[in-house]
Amino acid sequence: MREVEANFQTNEKDAAVRRRPVGFFDSGVGGRCILEAFRRLCPDEDVRYIADSENCPYGNRSPDEIIALSDACVRRLLAEDCKLIVVACNTATAAAIDYLRGKYPDVPFVGLEPAVKPAALSSKSAVVAILATQGTFNGRLYRETSARFAKDTVILAVVADEFVTMVERGETSGPDAEEAVRRRIEPLIAAGADHIVLGCTHFPHLKGIIAKVAAGRAVIVDPSEAVARRVKAVLEERGISA
Repeated sequence: MREVEANFQTNEKDAAVRRRPVGFFDSGVGGRCILEAFRRLCPDEDVRYIADSENCPYGNRSPDEIIALSDACVRRLLAEDCKLIVVACNTATAAAIDYLRGKYPDVPFVGLEPAVKPAALSSKSAVVAILATQGTFNGRLYRETSARFAKDTVILAVVADEFVTMVERGETSGPDAEEAVRRRIEPLIAAGADHIVLGCTHFPHLKGIIAKVAAGRAVIVDPSEAVARRVKAVLEERGISA
């Protein structure tokens, strides 16, 4: 009887963990592209999302500032009893994920980095453009991945902070947005880039315009679905998926 009761209590405890939400945070609304991809993949999961728009953008802040802001978001998500936290921001991942994993060793984190590897391995021109923030380009993950997988590839690293501002204002369509995107994309294609990596979670919100401007001349690499699959895999590996 005691063994049955113990098993029942264990099963109830496991079920309670599985019912806990998955947390996401970003410097603003950008990470919603990751959230939406995850919801499509795992519709049974409860989620929490923090958009730190008050402090957006993170890209031009110091690493210490980004760590402090990220830690504040994590504390809020842990207060919501989140079972896993997605750092849905390339800049925050670059500056803070090592710190967060060290401070919260029992919390599984999933971070982001620009999809340099798949773009470099698939490029036929050996020229790849990366659109990101300066904070992302300064990060260890970007440097290590580029050195490992893109040593024979020309990387056109472009800081496109104005895209973040546009998305935060909701300017994701229309002639002004298209002109702003065209100013960034046309020179990259002219320089031979056949892959354009969206290295900030705000940028997939402009994917339609970017694809229109590229007009089939370059592959647009959006990591949202891949990140969502990774979150699903971590949940399953740990036995905590809903």
